[in-house]
Amino acid sequence: MNTPCFFLIVWLVAQLTVNAEPPAGFVSLFNGENLDGWWGAKTEDPDVWMNLSTHDFQKKWEASQIDIHQHWSVEKGELVNDGQGLFLTTEKNYADFELLLEYKTVAGADSGIYLRGIPQIQIWDTTKEGGKWKLGAEKGSGGLWNNGPAETPGRDPLVKADNPFGEWNKFHITMRGNKVTVILNDKLVVDEAPLINYWDRKTPIDQRKPLREKGPIQLQTHGGEIRWRNIYIKEIEASCCDAGDEVGYVSVFNGKNLDGWMGPLSNYEVKDGAISCLKGKGGTIYTKRKFKDFSVKLEFKLPAGGNNGLAIRYPGNGNAAYHGMCELQVLDNTHPRYAKLDPRQYHGSAYGIAAAKKGFLKKLGEWNQQEVIVRASHVTVFLNDEIILDTDLAKVNSFMANKEHPGLSIQEGHFGFAGHNDPVAFRNIRIKELY
Repeated sequence: MNTPCFFLIVWLVAQLTVNAEPPAGFVSLFNGENLDGWWGAKTEDPDVWMNLSTHDFQKKWEASQIDIHQHWSVEKGELVNDGQGLFLTTEKNYADFELLLEYKTVAGADSGIYLRGIPQIQIWDTTKEGGKWKLGAEKGSGGLWNNGPAETPGRDPLVKADNPFGEWNKFHITMRGNKVTVILNDKLVVDEAPLINYWDRKTPIDQRKPLREKGPIQLQTHGGEIRWRNIYIKEIEASCCDAGDEVGYVSVFNGKNLDGWMGPLSNYEVKDGAISCLKGKGGTIYTKRKFKDFSVKLEFKLPAGGNNGLAIRYPGNGNAAYHGMCELQVLDNTHPRYAKLDPRQYHGSAYGIAAAKKGFLKKLGEWNQQEVIVRASHVTVFLNDEIILDTDLAKVNSFMANKEHPGLSIQEGHFGFAGHNDPVAFRNIRIKELY
């Protein structure tokens, strides 16, 4: 081996790891030389400073520049913070995006990444010596730590993926609507979990105000030095059901026929790439495959007075609302004949168990986008990028007519559609198993 050439190649590769050209479609947030494009803010509701007068915001911006230049510096293409001062905050605000960055911490560090100004993707010393095990540091970085109790989806990382001290860590963060996916060092640690609105945290989770449509990216630092590099962002269009950039989802409907489905198939038709129940017909059709914990994404279109349902962990026989884990209503809430329903019967509700929020359906004849996440007995429903249901069904002490729900404890079953005589249409049906 030619030793001088070998070391030259290693040196060149090392240079390329610092502020290389952005990947296709991404732009750099950090130019590798100075703090252009950034200002300083603390943990504060962006609504407050966004509503300042131009004069007052300029004063705030100027004061922040003094602070960040005291505590932030650039060394060899790396952003360095001394563990103190305001958080580095993008001057531009972002809606939906993909964010790539690398960071390296020291012992005792505690940091994070704010998305649209909302805390936070957690970064910390995960060792016992770091002193934060009581807070959950032993589970690793990358979780949405301010989401609330430990059982809240996304609050803790799915796996511990941190590299040892002295090594760089790499984040790939995707935010669509209020859903966040976090990949740390090529391992999935948060799987499309809703980022809870921290600024409305005194309100029950399923009643909180929606997140801001746009906000800044903030690099939070306290407790020790942290370094950042290769910070790139790509703005993306919002859509819960956009097949692009999805990881792990598998289509369960081919758009042509009902191959892979079971039940009273003759009561349904496939037309223009969608499944719909024939008028005056009904019954539950369901996938041949069974699922335990999963996320399903789909689109649906309601006719006037349309009534159908999503069968969750359906056993293959009986009534989806009673004999399966639950039936999630698909319903035209605006029709006069439904004016006096029990709240637990409206769209998105777990039929007879838990009521969903109303008011987020699109106009009749338009396609709605919906995602359902099922983990154990916890069900989260997104309708057109809004959380309308987020509850643990096992902890809800109610059922229609105060009867015991016979199927609530089912841990595995089919996914399907519970037709009720109306031509409700479904398309783009994809499922991802969760582990």
